[in-house]
Amino acid sequence: MILRIEDTDTERLKEDSVSQIITSLKWLGLDWDEGPEVGGPKGPYFQSQRLDIYRKYCQQLVDEGKAYYCFCSAEDLAAQREKQRQLKQPFHYAGTCRDIPPEEARKRVAAGEPHSVRIRIPREGTISFHDMIHGDITFNVDQYDDFVIMKSNGIPTYNFAVVVDDHLMGLTHVLRAEEHVSNTPKQIFVYRALGWEPPQFGHMPMILAPDRSKLSKRHGATSVEEFRDKGYLPEAIINYLTLLGWAPGTDEEIFSLEDTVKVFDFSKMSQKAAVYDVKKLTWINGQYLSSLPLERIVEAAILFFKAKGLVDDAYLASHRDYFNHLVDVVRVRVKTLEELADGSEYFFRDVESYDPRGDAKQFTPEAADLLQKCRDALAALEPFDLQTTEAAYNQLAETLGLKLGKLIHPTRLALTGRTFSPGMFDVMVLLGREKTLDRIDRAIAYIRNK
Repeated sequence: MILRIEDTDTERLKEDSVSQIITSLKWLGLDWDEGPEVGGPKGPYFQSQRLDIYRKYCQQLVDEGKAYYCFCSAEDLAAQREKQRQLKQPFHYAGTCRDIPPEEARKRVAAGEPHSVRIRIPREGTISFHDMIHGDITFNVDQYDDFVIMKSNGIPTYNFAVVVDDHLMGLTHVLRAEEHVSNTPKQIFVYRALGWEPPQFGHMPMILAPDRSKLSKRHGATSVEEFRDKGYLPEAIINYLTLLGWAPGTDEEIFSLEDTVKVFDFSKMSQKAAVYDVKKLTWINGQYLSSLPLERIVEAAILFFKAKGLVDDAYLASHRDYFNHLVDVVRVRVKTLEELADGSEYFFRDVESYDPRGDAKQFTPEAADLLQKCRDALAALEPFDLQTTEAAYNQLAETLGLKLGKLIHPTRLALTGRTFSPGMFDVMVLLGREKTLDRIDRAIAYIRNK
């Protein structure tokens, strides 16, 4: 895997975009064999550092008559474009400079006249290639004009630079979104002009929004770093992206990167657009959150607990076993690391309020008496653990002739302030006897004073 930074479009290049790419790929675990920070035999790996290479091959094409100098100014091209617009024709370069004698063109260049370089495209015929996903694709040559391969500022255009780089770096496959299909003939023209064999091309299905419109930020599309900051795991993101436009042919949906490498079959790539679904990504994230080794989740979660002010290094140094247990209990009920920290808040801070809907439904006048009975049963327990707390509640429910939920629901609300939590007896044990009894007392007083 080669990481190449295509940074020649200085107008679009953002200051931190390169570092963002490198940081995101590292975090995802997509390590490259050649590229920035690693080096390699085919460098440099920044296009901005390869300008002399592009100019060499551009000059070769000019010398061989396969490309030519174009002296049309921006104003000239704008006038051509306007004329064709009025005639309701698609814009094609008119070939104004195509037949300027080479010697005359060289003199104008030597005199310092501004110029670009255009490749000489055949005037008629077709151009075909085999797409690894869509099969054979053919374009009429008349759809293309003599496009620019070197701009007047000495910077190569995309379709020229990538051909030079892909060939010199020994790339065998070019895989990209299907919106780039129309670029492929342009690149094949360049390959042919340079006498090189093109690589295999494959154009993968587009990713659409749930309503099948073009994907945008309003649909929840976001950067890798933003997903990281929201508490998604790299394993889940890789897994989800793998399933966009490809399926293994079974019902299995959870794949590690290593598993994917073993089972990936290019023939199972879809030709249809994939639909971006944050809910599915979040579900997959939840699967990894509950199944990855606990230490892996703990290390990833610490940052989110610190951000909420729940723990610091001193706390973790003296309470690591407790913290690990807490994360293990809570992680099976949440979908992201952000939710994990949020869902653990009541273990570190007193309950100051109760969920309004839970309050209305669970904290009825008779709930105070039930909570008092629960409190008395818990206070008598020795030891205070999962087995004894659960047995006490089962016995009390049987004695009172009630379903267990009649006791559990108001107790959960009393202990957490929420209607949703990990197993209530896990919560009790993590809180400990003293906090559990205190919070039940507070709930009883709250209900009776309503």
